[in-house]
Amino acid sequence: QVHLVESGGGLVQAGGSLRLSCAASIRFLRVNRMGWYRQAPGKQRDLVAIITSGGSTNYADSVKGRFTISEDNAKNTWYLQMDSLKPEDTAVYYCNVAGSLTSLSDSRNYWGQGTQVTVSS
Repeated sequence: QVHLVESGGGLVQAGGSLRLSCAASIRFLRVNRMGWYRQAPGKQRDLVAIITSGGSTNYADSVKGRFTISEDNAKNTWYLQMDSLKPEDTAVYYCNVAGSLTSLSDSRNYWGQGTQVTVSS
């Protein structure tokens, strides 16, 4: 069974940077879309950034110009570069991959365990 492992979270001061990684333990036959989500204490889980199989990207308004999503297809690894971090970016960040493992007709969503990002003021 596939397992997504997130890393790169930590504690940084406002204005600092972090790069999150999401690596799949099993290689996907095909990836349709990958997304980064975050959930702050007491709030819902929100979409931060997505990248499609065609390379198209979209970002939440709150992170535009500061965050960059990317992928390494050969390694089945995805990244979220976070610059100019703000205290309001503090949250648990999750990766989500929509893809196929054994059949192209069977695409499912897979979630990572989350990694904590804390930005101090």
